[in-house]
Amino acid sequence: MKTSVSMYSLHKYTVTENLDVFGFIDYAASIGVDGVELLDIYWKDEENEIPQVNLLLAERKLKVSAYDITNNFVKTSELERTQEIEKVQKGVDIAKKLHTKVVRIFSGDVNENVDFEQGKQWIIECLKESAVYAEEHGIILAIENHGYFAGRSDQVIELIEAVGSPNVRSTLDTGNFLLVDEDPSHAVTAVKKYVKHVHFKDFKNMGKDYEGPAFKSLSGEKFLGTVAGEGSVNLQHVISELKEVGYNGWLSVEFEGTGDPKVGAEKSISNLKKLLPTSV
Repeated sequence: MKTSVSMYSLHKYTVTENLDVFGFIDYAASIGVDGVELLDIYWKDEENEIPQVNLLLAERKLKVSAYDITNNFVKTSELERTQEIEKVQKGVDIAKKLHTKVVRIFSGDVNENVDFEQGKQWIIECLKESAVYAEEHGIILAIENHGYFAGRSDQVIELIEAVGSPNVRSTLDTGNFLLVDEDPSHAVTAVKKYVKHVHFKDFKNMGKDYEGPAFKSLSGEKFLGTVAGEGSVNLQHVISELKEVGYNGWLSVEFEGTGDPKVGAEKSISNLKKLLPTSV
């Protein structure tokens, strides 16, 4: 298994210090990871930046673990859904340029005008159409367990099996299951055979009475992002289960804590590396 860090971990720096993709790549090279996870939201001029990014990656001896896009298939008009499919197709094209095989995708967001079954049907239809393009180009579309329509492991599995494409699989986010009140260990065991990318992430349960800024689960529990290995997720179990199914892809640290993102990311990488020697 190879180690990576997601640019989303340093989102705070993109806002406060105008960190760009080049600065992020230099940072990643300095902390001893094998790769970087890049996101569509951070381009400033993607057409000109991508060739320069590839040159810098080669210089720093880094690979792109995955390319993340921010699609939403739960749109009420057919035109809007078509545009979201086109966004996925563009993501596939960029992934090829970045020499990565995985595009992280979402399912869709809650829409007060759309009931669950209708939203799910749109997601499946859009995934099926997107999968055709992904298959043609040899790219995996990896659905992140995130949100109302694909937060739980059974929802992710249902979408993958409904689409029926070998190119639609899972981005396993180890922390997000807590936000839908699912035990991450149970979820990982359930979804492990579909995993093609991993967000190595952790949350700490602060309890329902915690009054600071926090992620709130469906049941009202409040969570804070924390250093991987210092929260509520059994990350050793994650590694063991992935090893059991022969997963040899990327483990990409995604830090969402309130502290200094660089400190959090670096501690998370250190903890990840401590888990790997006895697990692979």
